[in-house]
Amino acid sequence: MKLRFTKMQGAGNDFVVIDATQTPVHLSHTQIQHIANRYFGIGCDQLLMVENTDTPGIDFRYRIFNADGSEVEQCGNGARCFVRFVVDKGLTDKREIQVETASGNLTLTLQDDGQVTVNMGAPRFAPAQIPFEAKAEATAYELPLQDELVTISAVSMGNPHAVMLVDNVHTAEVATLGPQIESHPRFPQRVNAGFMQVLNEHEINLRVYERGSGETLACGTGACAAAVSGIQLGTLQSPVKVHTRGGILTIKWAGGQTPVMMTGPADIVFEGDIEI
Repeated sequence: MKLRFTKMQGAGNDFVVIDATQTPVHLSHTQIQHIANRYFGIGCDQLLMVENTDTPGIDFRYRIFNADGSEVEQCGNGARCFVRFVVDKGLTDKREIQVETASGNLTLTLQDDGQVTVNMGAPRFAPAQIPFEAKAEATAYELPLQDELVTISAVSMGNPHAVMLVDNVHTAEVATLGPQIESHPRFPQRVNAGFMQVLNEHEINLRVYERGSGETLACGTGACAAAVSGIQLGTLQSPVKVHTRGGILTIKWAGGQTPVMMTGPADIVFEGDIEI
């Protein structure tokens, strides 16, 4: 099968975007893994599928697949690329669209300067909603790893996140601790592991070891989770500028059940066809 694709990136988090609005596209885990492979395929952190929906008031269905072929609930950087894609491709003439995902609906807004703002919805802290095994909800939890005990915050931004404070993200043991946290048995659906360095009350450095993809240059939901966790801990105040290895994201959150707003870039890199 020949498949038309668009390669996109948002703060260095890269995606292969497929338009399935005209003809349905069904890909196996193996095919997605091939597409995501950086040596034998196109290469990406995640594959995004643009689909139609029959839900009233919703413009598109947004599906996300990790590089390992698994489908996941949410991706913030991908959401920004999603709205840029449907506008640039003429699939809509709206600057603000509503999309449905496996974890709920999102409002995506393309700004005049090309930046994209995503209403990510309210964060969820209840362990059962993350999901995370804990006796009671808390702002911080101790998590035993192979050789040490670490302290994390746990939050869902439509997908599960564990956020760990570190002194310096550049020397943090992301490659060692990331996989241990990602597959920790207390996270039954695995988890995205964030390593956050607080620079000041409005600014952080962040690295994220993503569930099913490994460390990426940026993670939109991870940036939201880190900012929210820092605000909950009292070390940060909104808005929070999040420095990732791929670029800068701005996160705003007024607390409680108010939505988290994320703003950042989204760009088309190249387009082509691939035989799968």
